[in-house]
Amino acid sequence: MNEEPPSSQPEKSWLEKFIGSFSGEPQSREELLNIIKDAATNELLDEEALEIIEGALEVSGQQVREIMIPRPQMVTINIDEPPEAFLERVIDSGHSRFPIIGENIDDIHGILLAKDLLPLILKGHQNFTLASVIRQATIIPESKRLNVLLREFRANRYHMALVIDEYGGISGLITIEDILEEIVGEISDETDDEQDDVFIRKVADNDYIIKALTPIEEFNEYFESGLNDEDFGTIGGLLMKDFGHLPQRNETTVLSGFEFRVLYSDSRQVHLLRLSRVQQEQQKQQAD
Repeated sequence: MNEEPPSSQPEKSWLEKFIGSFSGEPQSREELLNIIKDAATNELLDEEALEIIEGALEVSGQQVREIMIPRPQMVTINIDEPPEAFLERVIDSGHSRFPIIGENIDDIHGILLAKDLLPLILKGHQNFTLASVIRQATIIPESKRLNVLLREFRANRYHMALVIDEYGGISGLITIEDILEEIVGEISDETDDEQDDVFIRKVADNDYIIKALTPIEEFNEYFESGLNDEDFGTIGGLLMKDFGHLPQRNETTVLSGFEFRVLYSDSRQVHLLRLSRVQQEQQKQQAD
C-alpha cells in the first residue's frame, strides 16, 4: 500500500489564512469587523493585531475635531519672545513642536521645532529671532477625516497641523502621534510624567480646566463644594446625567453654582471641561 507523500506546500501565513476565511465579500464595515473578530477567535489573528485593525477602521470614520488637542491646552510661544522667556517653557512641556503666535492665538506665524533651537544655543547665538527659525504652519479644518490627514502627514513629511473652526479661529492642534495612538493605543515616552495625573488646573481667577475623569470627591475637596457622589464617581458621569445626552463641544450647563463648558468630547464620552463659579446674581436669575 502506497503511502501518500507528505505535502511539499509551505504552511500558509496568518495573512493567507485570514484572507481564506472570507466566505464572501463583506457588504459593510460591521460585517468586515465581525469577520475579523471571527478570525481572531479562530486564532488566525492575535489580540494585538485585532486591536490595531479595529483602531484603523475606527480612524477611517473619525474627524479631527474628535481627537484634537483643544485650544486651552495648546503650548504656544509669542513671536516677539526672547529665548530666555520661552526656553524654560519648551523644556518643561516636553513637546517637540510649538505654534508661534502674534497678537493672539488666532494670529499664527508658524511652527517652531525644538531641535532647530539646539544648534543656535550650542553655538551661543542668544540673540536670534524666532522669525528666522520657524517653519510654515499647516492649517486644516475640524471636519478633516483622520485617515486622510494621516496620509497627508506621511506624504508631506510634517507632524503637526493647526485646526480651525467654521469661523476661521484656532480651535486646537493635532499631531501624527495623536492619530497613531487611536490605532495602536497610547504611546508614552520619558517626557510623560505625573502631570497627566493632574485633574484640575487653574488658568486664571475663576477660570479652571478640569478633566471629566476628575473624581467628585477630589473636586469637592478642591472647591470646598458638596456635589453628590453617591450615584457617580466622576465629574463627567455627573454631567452626563445633568445634560441628559452626550454633550458636544461648547455646550454648557450650571450645576451647584458651577458653570461647566465642554472643551473636548468624542463619540463616546466627555474628556475636558472649562469651569467657573457662577455669581450669585446669575444663580438667582437661573433659579427664577
